[in-house]
Parts: sequence; C-alpha cells; structure tokens
Amino acid sequence: MLLYEELTQQIIKCYYNVYNSLGYGFLEKVYENALAIELKSAGLESQCQHKIDVFYKASNVGSYYADILVEQKIIVELKAAACLMPEHEAQLLNYLKATNHEVGLLFSFGLEPEFRRKVFSNNRK
Repeated sequence: MLLYEELTQQIIKCYYNVYNSLGYGFLEKVYENALAIELKSAGLESQCQHKIDVFYKASNVGSYYADILVEQKIIVELKAAACLMPEHEAQLLNYLKATNHEVGLLFSFGLEPEFRRKVFSNNRK
C-alpha cells in the first residue's frame, strides 16, 4: 500500500477534472486557482503558495513556495510547460527533502496530461 494512497488518488482525480475542463495553454496561476477550487469541492483542505524555509547547518538560507499543500500532507507542484522535465522532478524532491512532508505530486498542464508521484521518507532526512 502506498503512503496516502487514497488521498493521492483524490488529488489526481481533481487534477484530471481541471485538465479536462481547461486544457492546455493557461498560466500556472490559473491552474493553481482552478485546482484549489476543485480540491475544496472534493472536501479537501488546501493551502496555496505554502511557504517552505530552507535551512543549511541550522541557518535559514532562503524560502520558496510550494504551489499547493493538501491536507497538511501532500505537496502539489504545478507546471504549465509542454511536458515534465527532470528539473521539475528535482524541484519537487527538494521540496520534500526540505520539509517533514513525505509525498509530492507533480502535475503538468501541457499538451497531454502528465503527473509524477514522489516520495521522500522522513527517515532519510
């Protein structure tokens, strides 16, 4: 059984609802707003632009913002690129490494719907 499997499936369903409705060609912010609406209508709590601080040797070296945090468990990163690239996956893995969150979903609103599920367990942090 996958970690947060049921929740992950709910989020993926919401993603496909948005993709099938809006298709390709909008800015990421449009997809973020639409996905937030879809998640809310599915009864899921979500927070857009969730701030994540990055530490190096106990010093805060910067911050970044995950597109959406769902149920305080899953980081969702959105891309409006033609397709997912290795650097998009690396970005999501870095988000997971920098937090206590273990599961991330990467969604592409490109020419074809595409997603990746990434896990970085807390015992590796």
